[in-house]
Amino acid sequence: MKLKICGMKYQENMAQVANLKPDYLGFIFYEKSARNFDTTIPKLPKSIKKTGVFVNEPIDSVIDKVNTHKLQAVQLHGKETPEYCKSLQILNIEIIKVFSIKNEFNFEILKPYETVCNYFLFDTKGKLPGGNGYTFDWNVLNNYPSTKPFFLSGGIGLEQVQDIKKFKQSKASKYCYALDVNSKFEIKPGLKDISLLKDFINKLSNNIMNYNVDDKGYYGEFGGAFIPEMLYPNVEELRQNYIKIMAEPDFKKEFDKLLKDYVGRPSPLYFAKRLSEKYNTKVYLKREDLNHTGAHKINNTIGQILMAKRLGKHRIIAETGAGQHGVATATVCALMGLECIVYMGEIDIARQAPNVARMKMLGAKVVPALSGSKTLKDATNEAIRDWINNPVNTHYIIGSAIGPHPYPDMVTRFQAVISEEIKWQLKEQEGRENPDYVVACIGGGSNAAGTYYHYLHEEDVKIIAVEAAGLGVDSGESAATSVLGKEGIIHGCKTLLMQSKDGQITEPYSISAGLDYPGVGPMHAHLCKTGRAEFMAVTDNDAMNAGLDLCKLEGIIPAIESSHALAIFEQKTFKPDDVVVVSLSGRGDKDLNNYIEYFKI
Repeated sequence: MKLKICGMKYQENMAQVANLKPDYLGFIFYEKSARNFDTTIPKLPKSIKKTGVFVNEPIDSVIDKVNTHKLQAVQLHGKETPEYCKSLQILNIEIIKVFSIKNEFNFEILKPYETVCNYFLFDTKGKLPGGNGYTFDWNVLNNYPSTKPFFLSGGIGLEQVQDIKKFKQSKASKYCYALDVNSKFEIKPGLKDISLLKDFINKLSNNIMNYNVDDKGYYGEFGGAFIPEMLYPNVEELRQNYIKIMAEPDFKKEFDKLLKDYVGRPSPLYFAKRLSEKYNTKVYLKREDLNHTGAHKINNTIGQILMAKRLGKHRIIAETGAGQHGVATATVCALMGLECIVYMGEIDIARQAPNVARMKMLGAKVVPALSGSKTLKDATNEAIRDWINNPVNTHYIIGSAIGPHPYPDMVTRFQAVISEEIKWQLKEQEGRENPDYVVACIGGGSNAAGTYYHYLHEEDVKIIAVEAAGLGVDSGESAATSVLGKEGIIHGCKTLLMQSKDGQITEPYSISAGLDYPGVGPMHAHLCKTGRAEFMAVTDNDAMNAGLDLCKLEGIIPAIESSHALAIFEQKTFKPDDVVVVSLSGRGDKDLNNYIEYFKI
């Protein structure tokens, strides 16, 4: 079920509530209400639908407020007629018609509204419309005769969590689209209690299956913070402040502005016509390759550099495999005038020479990791050693959804802009927010985490995670963690990890430097173990051919990482009307030498 939080009144509070990622925020335009809205709405994530609540308001006034506040939905709480609702359809927004229930209800009165509104909302009958704090008998809805989705409202609070769980098992819940909460989560009318809302969302999620991080930094049994004592102050400082800083209006304003004006977001959601024809399904590519620096990595580094500045750090370190995160980190350090040191495996330095040159041009110092496999794992080890030696003035920008809490969650939140955009972009192109499948390649998993984030609890959206099989899962030269891994601890978190019987980390292999990692982020480990995501393994050969195929069919040269995700269409058959969104996480400029050598171009 989706969540609507109604009765918003105070701007700073709106930003705090928006950070909880509800699906709808409600603003009451009714003078008799204690929550009457009479200010401006701050910039909100596009995934949140701004909903105006009206009571017998003149149509011209509703239209004016929709245009002024750029509302995406209206909720009609009065005696509005079907003709009234029909007249609002010209606005091309969602229309929610409210009906109040006490102990019984005549469902016949719904029929004239079936074709003129998008949703019904059932509330408790009270003296004033909305916000009464009382529930009605939900068993009444077992006689609901319609297929029109509805919102359930009326006095829903923390104490209703178990009732909601039971309701989800009832006949009435089949068409329950969303929960609408208001007065039970207030400090005073219009001022929402953030801690209560968080508790409600967490408890509600736990009653189904929660794929988000919990208060202790775990996704199910994976995650946590396994760190040396010297790093505790840094990690704890970040844990205590990251959510608070991200919720600050000034932070959000600066972050959003840089994503728009510097990174070039939103990245397009491109319908790949010829690729779709080849595989007889609808394939959309989320074009993260068109971001400044050529990949999704910049989304996270922009967020973390702003975080570092607010924490008073002036020295930045990072690790990189394919080089894209290193370039993105060097880029934002140059932008903000901060010192930048990037650790990179010696082997990756050789096979990603163009990105190494970019980092140096941007003013970064590139330090080779000479131990172990001399790849991403070892670069991460060196970065952590640096951080231990420089704990006071240094911020470590981790590039993947890996590491000690709060890094996996923080990185995921910064990358969540990907799925946030997919929802409204797909709505524009297909008339619906949810695809049938979302697909992404996985190493540590930051692009995948961002691609999945807003779909984690959408049961109708299937998640596919694509790992690097290297020369084959059973070849001894692979990075397919979901198949070869078992529970272990790496780089500060408990996750699935490729390791020997005595717990020594097994060296991974992939032709792709960005997927050449022996583990996955803890969120992905949880998705794998619970079965929420389908994990697929793709060999070097299949990935390279898929990349070349995209070049010839769509005129797009993908990063080899992204080519792994594209290769699944040779392994899995989709229906002709399936909508499959693939994260094209990076462009192939950095991999041209690999393509040239592989295909003898």
